[in-house]
Amino acid sequence: MVSKPLRIYIAGPYSAPSMSEIEENTKKAIRAGIAVLLKGHYPYIPHLTHFVDLLSKEEGIHLRWEDYIDWDLTWIKLCDALLYLGDSRGAKLELEYAKRLGKKIFTRLDDIPQLQSRFHNLKRIRKLYRIYARSL
Repeated sequence: MVSKPLRIYIAGPYSAPSMSEIEENTKKAIRAGIAVLLKGHYPYIPHLTHFVDLLSKEEGIHLRWEDYIDWDLTWIKLCDALLYLGDSRGAKLELEYAKRLGKKIFTRLDDIPQLQSRFHNLKRIRKLYRIYARSL
């Protein structure tokens, strides 16, 4: 039984052949992060570096895939758990690293325990969670 909020790393596909697919992968990870937050935990959403990537390229700074993985693995060390959304080269690497560190692994949002919410309107929050969980 979990009594305190977990820091949960959201691992899932990011890279894709088209920008629209990359954006959809980013939205899926953000939705999962919101669902984790609504369950009373603290998500870390590495897909938000999508915006870092866009700006760095615009400013002529080209970060490599390895730079982002190094960044991600640093955050996994600090997290208590990992939510695995699906296969990709990076997500598989993150999953294996989290397992090696002994982190709790979740493969479904429903497996993440619902904590007494920090939010005031719990009924509304539970409804929002159900909406987000269905969209994943």
